Amino acid sequence: MTFNDPPSALLEELRPKAFAIAYRMLGSVSDSEDVVQEGLMRLHEAMQRDEAIASPPAYLTTIVTRLCIDHLRSARVQREQYVGEWLPEPLLSSSGDEVGSRPELRESIGMAFLIVLETLSPEQRAVFLLRDVFDYDYAEIARIIGKSEAACRQLAVRARARVYERRPRFEPRPEQQRELAQRFFAAIEQGELDALEELLLEEVSLHGDGGGRVPALAQALQGREAVARRLLNWRRAAEKAGGFSVEPTRVNGQAGALMRNAEGEVIAVWSLQIEEDHIRAIRVVVNPDKLRHVPGAGDFGRWVRRVREYLPEADA
Repeated sequence: MTFNDPPSALLEELRPKAFAIAYRMLGSVSDSEDVVQEGLMRLHEAMQRDEAIASPPAYLTTIVTRLCIDHLRSARVQREQYVGEWLPEPLLSSSGDEVGSRPELRESIGMAFLIVLETLSPEQRAVFLLRDVFDYDYAEIARIIGKSEAACRQLAVRARARVYERRPRFEPRPEQQRELAQRFFAAIEQGELDALEELLLEEVSLHGDGGGRVPALAQALQGREAVARRLLNWRRAAEKAGGFSVEPTRVNGQAGALMRNAEGEVIAVWSLQIEEDHIRAIRVVVNPDKLRHVPGAGDFGRWVRRVREYLPEADA
């Protein structure tokens, strides 16, 4: 990249990196796209005014990071009032985020990791991501967030202590995840309780995010037997209500799937947290506001109302 490129070409070249930062900061595809677009517009306007910009990438990173910090501050009350469990908006492999080959980049986009980042203050989150994930030095970070280097180092120390205490354990390679995910979804579709339980850790958890817009689990369900039976109850009810199909895909850089109704509409996105050769957590996003960016998204609420007619009362 050269800074003499035509503005439109330069801006598009900067977009993926800006989105990668924004999504990890916000956990929302739609909000990240809005923030990045605002940042690119401000950069474009500055270039049109012939402002002296030594580094357009650094200029854009500064704008996007500060916009994300402001957004997180204003969104904190909304998160606290969120109906049910909050999960990040799922990022599909086709959504344009370049995960990259570095382990820090791959790990930092996983749902479990993003959920851990939610425990940080906006400034802690920014410093941690810029330093530990995107490898900025402290002098650069200090300029970006408007604090001293010493303050940034202290923020990083506090953030690391919280993140590394709660971060997910080592995950298997993508091909191992893919093979286990195929067995998992096959066991559900075939209704094989024993095969399903063998794939789950004893302390497995099942999470759902409906955001109060559509029915979902009010709180996480814990335990191998409870989770397996709930999944198979959902499967039996869904079959009676017209059926469904599962399309394996990568969700937030991990094994997952799109769930489609009989009409082929995407009504849920599943993400699996896999540790070694078992599944530790299953996260299902059905909030339609969080699926608007998914091609072919449908109405989960309408589908689940049909399904609930066939569910045992305890699972409805």
